[in-house]
Amino acid sequence: MSKVMGSEPTTAKTQPPALGPQRPVAWPARTAFRLPNGMQVVLAERRNFPRVRLELFFRSGNAAAVHHLPGLAEMTATVVRAGTESRGQRQIDEDLRRMGADLGTSAGADTSAIAVSGLAEFLPNLADLVADLARKAVFPERDFERERRQKLEELRIARTTSGFLGSERMRAVLFGRHPYSRVAPTEKEVEAYRREDLTAFYAEHYAPENSLFVAVGDFDIARAREIIEKQFANWKGAQSVNPATAAPPELKGRHVHLVDLPDAVQAEVLVGNRAITRRHPDWPRLVLANSLFGGAFNSRLVMNIREQKGYTYSPRSTAHALREYGYFTTHAAVRNEVTAATLTEIFYEMDRMRSLPVGADELDDAKNYVTGAFSLGVATLDGVAGQVSSMYVEGMPEDYLEKYRDKIQALTSEEIMAAARSYFDSANAQIVVVGDAATLREQAKLFGPVTEWTAEGKQRD
Repeated sequence: MSKVMGSEPTTAKTQPPALGPQRPVAWPARTAFRLPNGMQVVLAERRNFPRVRLELFFRSGNAAAVHHLPGLAEMTATVVRAGTESRGQRQIDEDLRRMGADLGTSAGADTSAIAVSGLAEFLPNLADLVADLARKAVFPERDFERERRQKLEELRIARTTSGFLGSERMRAVLFGRHPYSRVAPTEKEVEAYRREDLTAFYAEHYAPENSLFVAVGDFDIARAREIIEKQFANWKGAQSVNPATAAPPELKGRHVHLVDLPDAVQAEVLVGNRAITRRHPDWPRLVLANSLFGGAFNSRLVMNIREQKGYTYSPRSTAHALREYGYFTTHAAVRNEVTAATLTEIFYEMDRMRSLPVGADELDDAKNYVTGAFSLGVATLDGVAGQVSSMYVEGMPEDYLEKYRDKIQALTSEEIMAAARSYFDSANAQIVVVGDAATLREQAKLFGPVTEWTAEGKQRD
């Protein structure tokens, strides 16, 4: 082989350059106030691009309706965009195209939301659209029936997937009689929905005293305040009351819940504990501990059961924060024959986090990952709006966003180990395995008493 003139063989690998100092995040100036009707408003200027994002939250979600019909908040949010007293669905779609805008409606466990993004010059029109949907939605019968049938089909499909069944069972185990135990309605419950159920939820919970309006983008705050006050100041509604909830169960010792999905060739494995909300002072510690354990692609769990063992492609751990409680889960989809081995390694890594301090280099890498991901998340208008909205929805301190990265960087190895001991409770962890029960039953028994369930959520004798 001929040698290329001027080239020299490489004899040593080069090291990547060291990371430079983190760049500061320039948070937009914020103005927060309440209208006389109780509606909370947050305005944040971000003038680098001619767009705005408006988000109207209601502090009631699926948990507020579980006592009546599970999933009702989600169905209400889906149909709320179908039309108002003054404009039908077609008119709404035409208005959105004219303004270069996108509309989204959603509901989770604790909140329902209407959100719109569009060109800044149309701020008054966008605010008018949000106000119209919040105050004068009509829930057309035809659209309601279409969405109800669509939801039934989604549920039928979901009950054939291990990921859905695993999440459903884990929430039921961790939260018992608390509304957080329900992640989705049953087909029978969706069949019982009536249009009047949606309008009743809308009338009770889409109310000013229950709402938070967040606007972020290219506008003058004084002018934006005038627009918001014009659209919402005379809005009146009943005072929303979320029902009292039962306390979650006290969970002692490991217990395995085996959900039968006959003939499945792989198993969905979940390990979970209840944890904390974002308002808890330990939240930054839990976030960093989770990143080290299984929340990042170079985490210990990934290196162990993906890179070294080859059991799964994408294991993951997550710290979930809800309004009243939080929870921590680890999950992996694995071949049937390595289900027990996977659980063994999950508990090994949990206990290692609980008993041994994290090394300085590993800790620094995790801090840089968490703070870097946080910084990337606010590089867009939607990202900034999401962080600002989350802060006010969760009731965080006013300086939460500005101090978050510093709090992460200040954490010590001892604090991470303390967080792992508190929230990676391996001795009392609850285990969910979804797959072919006949194949997995003996492996499941190795980790504690086993309760078997059908895909429809029925307990077996």
